[in-house]
Amino acid sequence: MRYAAARVGAGSEVLGFDTARSADHEWGPRLELFLAADDITNHATEINALLAERLPKTIRGWPTHFDESGDPFDPSGIMRRTDGPVNHRIGIRAVDSWLEAELGLQDTSGEPTVREWLAMPQQKLAELTGGVVFRDDLGALSHARRVLAWYPDQIWRYLLACQWQRISQEEAFVGRCAEVGDDLGSVIITARLVRDVMRLCFLLERQYAPYSKWLGSAFGRLGVAGELQPVLRAALTATDYEARERHLCTAYETVATRQNATGLVARSVDPAPRQFHSRPFFVIGADRFARALAGTITDPELSALPLTGGVDQWADNTEFLGLGRPRRSAVDAF
Repeated sequence: MRYAAARVGAGSEVLGFDTARSADHEWGPRLELFLAADDITNHATEINALLAERLPKTIRGWPTHFDESGDPFDPSGIMRRTDGPVNHRIGIRAVDSWLEAELGLQDTSGEPTVREWLAMPQQKLAELTGGVVFRDDLGALSHARRVLAWYPDQIWRYLLACQWQRISQEEAFVGRCAEVGDDLGSVIITARLVRDVMRLCFLLERQYAPYSKWLGSAFGRLGVAGELQPVLRAALTATDYEARERHLCTAYETVATRQNATGLVARSVDPAPRQFHSRPFFVIGADRFARALAGTITDPELSALPLTGGVDQWADNTEFLGLGRPRRSAVDAF
C-alpha cells in the first residue's frame, strides 16, 4: 500500500517550540499517515485497529498510549503507559480532504487561487510547511508543501502593502491618546504597532508568522531580531508617549530600510520619520510604503481589492482562524 508518513499540522513540536511543559496534553509519539482516498474507505478501520494492537508501548521511553481527558469541553489526551491496546495518535487521513479541512483548498493538484491564498492564515501554512515528511509514496503532500512554501510574488506584494497600511492607520495614535490623557490607550496602541512591525518583518524575510503564543519566539529566529528586539522592548516599557514614539520610529526606519533593499519598488521610499501633518506626533508615514507596493501589483483581482489583506491581517480570533469554510466565506465577502 502506498502512503505518506509525516509529522505536520497542529502541535508545538511541528514548529520546534515544544518544551517539557508541552507533555501535559497532546504531546508525544504522533504521526500523520496519509493514504489514497480508496484505501481510507477500504482499510482505515483495519489499519487503526492493527496499530492499536501492534504499536510498541513506548518509543525511546515515551508512551504511545494516550489517556483521554473525558472532558467534552477539553477533549485532550496525555501519555500514559498501558498493558492493553494502544489509544494512539496516528491520524489516518487522505491528503486532499485534510488540506481542505485545514486550509480550505478545493483543488490540491494545482496552484491556489487568490482567494484561497488570502483565506489561509499564516499559522496554518506554517503547520503544513513545517514539521517533517518521513516518506511520501503518493507525492501529494510533498507537492502541497512545495506549492505553499511561500506566497506567489503578487500575493506577497499585496500582503506587504496591507501590513504597511495597518501601521499607517494607527501610528499617530500613540501620541494622540496620550494627548487626551489616555496613557493606557497609548500603551495599547504601542503594543498593537509592535505586533504589526513584527508581522511585517516575517513577511519581509519570507517566513510564515505563527499565532500569538509563538510569535515572539519565532521572531527571535529572524535575521532582524537582534537589531529590533531591544528597540521593540523599549517601546513597550517606555513610560511616556514621546519615548514610545521614538522607539517605534526607530523600528519603522529599520524595517523600511530593509523594505527598500528588497528592490520590490523601483524607487526607494524615504525611510526617515516625519511629523504627522501639522500635529506634534512623529510617524514614518507608512501609507507611503503601502502605496508604493500597491503600485507594483499587476494582478487584476488583487489590484481591485482594498488594502485589507489576508484573513489574519484583519481577524485575530484563534477560534475563527481555525475554521476553514467560514474563513473562505469571509474572504469571499470582500
